Amino acid sequence: MRRALPILVVLAGLLVAIAAVNPLFLEPPTFLAFVKRAAPLVILAAGQYFVIVSGEFDLSVGSIVTAEVVIAARLIDGSAEATWPVLALLIVIGPLIGLVNGLVTTLLRVPSFITTLGMLLILSGAVFLWTGGAPRGALSEQFRELGRGSAGPVPWSVLILVALAGLAVAVMRAGFGHTLVATGDNDRAAALSGVRVARVRTVAFMISGLSAAVAAVLLGGFAGVSAQVGQGLEFQAITAVVLGGVALGGGRGSVVAAMAGAFTLEALFTLLNLHGVSGALEPAVQGVIIIAAVALGAVRLPRRTTAAAT
Repeated sequence: MRRALPILVVLAGLLVAIAAVNPLFLEPPTFLAFVKRAAPLVILAAGQYFVIVSGEFDLSVGSIVTAEVVIAARLIDGSAEATWPVLALLIVIGPLIGLVNGLVTTLLRVPSFITTLGMLLILSGAVFLWTGGAPRGALSEQFRELGRGSAGPVPWSVLILVALAGLAVAVMRAGFGHTLVATGDNDRAAALSGVRVARVRTVAFMISGLSAAVAAVLLGGFAGVSAQVGQGLEFQAITAVVLGGVALGGGRGSVVAAMAGAFTLEALFTLLNLHGVSGALEPAVQGVIIIAAVALGAVRLPRRTTAAAT
């Protein structure tokens, strides 16, 4: 929580600014609607955190989201009976794609940037080939309930987010979390200490794929079927992670801060929208955040390296 304090302060400031423009924002129904809208990005950012803190990148998550929503619509085609089997299939597909990314990166030694960029292009091309640019089929009401429905006053998206956030924090506090951070900080030293670096990084990619699968379920339920539903989400997730202070080189950062970064990014876009700023500026804002984070990391990195050498 100490590492997440700076981004939490920024988030609190943005929420206050939004409430100043829209006094109803902090009322429970409106605030829960904001959290529900942000939940898919927060979940993606948590998954992306596991990969980035291990010293890698995952650019395929947006295309995984799109592919899974399109596959779900095609297989369910409005049938309530097909909903749960297809949901189970989606939850399996995400980690399987992450497994492929991890194995190609660790065993074939292809840089993760290239591996996941290639996966992004493969999935995007496959979706276009399968749909012809116009997704077919329909999601059932049972499927869409997870993304837009509620359990009483609390949306299902919020409950799922809370459960996954708690699980992510527990994993990072366990032994796996320590080995993951050690791998990102210095993979050679970690390997000499007995850490199976390839396995740890592959599991991180699988967690990222799982987070993309869950985000696809929530986004499909909330926004419906579209061939562009996941477009750009990979960059938003990376922006959220670096906004939370996670080092792009790996080995430093908090999963709580990464998730807070996603909320901050969503709050920033909400505030810009309330002030009538065009949504077309969102990619530019993300670009500025990423460049600033990399520049800040470049300033801090020599100090960390010198301390380690000493």
